[in-house]
Amino acid sequence: MGFSPLTTTSGCSSSYCNLGLSWKSSSSWFVQLGFNSNGSNGVSAKPTKLNASKVFRACSCSSDPLLVKAARRERVSRPPAWMMRQAGRYMAVYRKLAEKHPSFRERSETTDLIVEISLQPWEAFRPDGVIIFSDILTPLPAFGVQFDIEDVRGPVIQSPIRSEEGLKALHSIDLEKLQFVGDSLRILRKEVGEQAAVLGFVGAPWTIATYIVEGGTTRMYTTIKDMCHTAPHVLRALLSHLSKAIAEYIVFQVESGAHCIQIFDSWGGQLPPHMWDCWSKPYIDEIVATIKRKCPQTPLVLYINGNGGLLERMKETGVDVIGLDWTVDMADGRKRLGTDIGIQGNVDPASLFCPLPALTDEIERVVKSAGTRGHILNLGHGVLVGTPEEAVAHFFDVAKSFNFDKVEDRISEANTVAA
Repeated sequence: MGFSPLTTTSGCSSSYCNLGLSWKSSSSWFVQLGFNSNGSNGVSAKPTKLNASKVFRACSCSSDPLLVKAARRERVSRPPAWMMRQAGRYMAVYRKLAEKHPSFRERSETTDLIVEISLQPWEAFRPDGVIIFSDILTPLPAFGVQFDIEDVRGPVIQSPIRSEEGLKALHSIDLEKLQFVGDSLRILRKEVGEQAAVLGFVGAPWTIATYIVEGGTTRMYTTIKDMCHTAPHVLRALLSHLSKAIAEYIVFQVESGAHCIQIFDSWGGQLPPHMWDCWSKPYIDEIVATIKRKCPQTPLVLYINGNGGLLERMKETGVDVIGLDWTVDMADGRKRLGTDIGIQGNVDPASLFCPLPALTDEIERVVKSAGTRGHILNLGHGVLVGTPEEAVAHFFDVAKSFNFDKVEDRISEANTVAA
């Protein structure tokens, strides 16, 4: 996978995560938001009165990273930006390292390599989020599921779990076997300080179960979907075990230094909405409830590939931020989700292959549609192999050039007059 987070122990009661925006442009929407090409103000759109109680949550430390603040829907100067799979094969420095260390599991399970790879995009582009280089399958051996990664087939699980007998292999998660994750997060946190949010991540129970049941990657999901009807008790037992293990793994990551956690239900979109309600959502609900109890200040992001039919259901899980894939119109997504939850995304990854002015236009469209509160700028999926590094650099440059402060001041002034 290579979706990647690390520093001194933060503790689950600590607060984390930050986001920001700023881009000087002559585009018409920037004029509407209070900007023109020379940076002066000039609001042409009638401001609406904001309900402050719906915009702010509990106060947090002013030193929190921008991404953390945005995840909490606090006021930020610009949208914070990071990319899923921002560390990986599109970077020449990563490809060079991979030649010396051809095993993905070595790269993702060796502390020094994890840290080095995680920091490669930080050193090159200074994103607002530094995600640990890891994989959603990384914790599997720690609770009894062994796997390999083959060059052609990808992840391979030699003993798929499809029966009550198979369930006997499972045991409580042994976090000692994941010390390389904890150590990496601590180092990353020390390296980036509060300049960026250190991001941890996990796979959602349904998504992890697809690998465990199917025996690896699949495009059909026929075996696990069949189990929903032919062996529901086995599948429920597996999902329940996974939800508990994943919750413990999240707490471990937060205690090791992660500011924020993203939950990838990557294959949840393969389920019809009513099936997602039965076989994915309850287990995500359980994880979220546990983290909100044990780590209440840690923002949670939920991402599903192909989530257009699930947005309202995703919000019901209680996460802080919903990640949109690139097939969902950002304006429609914001309208459907409302302004009382954070939103992440959702630039089309293919836009990074376009001329840079076209990429700028796409970023501007997404940011305008998302609004100035509670938006984390990202792609709608992971960075594609072959993406030009120049385009990635441009993406972050544009993100850092937005300026929301003047917009917020104008709205505040207008509300004062209106009152």
